[in-house]
Amino acid sequence: MLEYGESRGINSYRSEIHQIPEVSQILADEEKHEKILMNLLDEERLHYIGDIILGMNDALVELTGSLAGYTLAMQNSKIIAMAGLITGISATLSMAGSGYLSAREDKSKNAVKSTIIIGLSYFITVVFLIFPYLIFPAGAYLWALAVTILIALMIIAGFNFYISVAKDRPFGKGFWSMAGISIGVAVISFAVGYVVKHVLGISL
Repeated sequence: MLEYGESRGINSYRSEIHQIPEVSQILADEEKHEKILMNLLDEERLHYIGDIILGMNDALVELTGSLAGYTLAMQNSKIIAMAGLITGISATLSMAGSGYLSAREDKSKNAVKSTIIIGLSYFITVVFLIFPYLIFPAGAYLWALAVTILIALMIIAGFNFYISVAKDRPFGKGFWSMAGISIGVAVISFAVGYVVKHVLGISL
């Protein structure tokens, strides 16, 4: 955010440089300050942003889809929460293992730290998504799904805001891309849950 302020200042000075020659020195100072600020944005989180995206995005897509499918197939918030937690823990371990193998091939990253980051980002996302099913009554499974989708959108919005500031990327493109995939998978899985329930004739 500070860097954006420096950029606005530089553009303001640049528009006045022809009228006030002394502005050229001020402009040079502002550009120097901007470079210093950009060098300060060496956050460790930014070096592992790909791992965070991998863990979070997979959890959003996979678990939102799974919970949507479970919702119509099981129609009981508590059973859905149990199934979602089992799915989430298993997927976290699987994702962390895959992340370790991938990071080990990438000599520029710490494989163990990368694995921990992927696993944590996945599991934390799982906890947030399952939480509504734990607090809603057993019969309020559709409300739980609605809140879960809302939480997923809030996670996507918060994450993309951070990326848009830290990496100077457009917010809308990243948000709608992640949101579209997550919601699309949830809708398809919801339909799959309906079909499976009626084809297999299983009632819980």
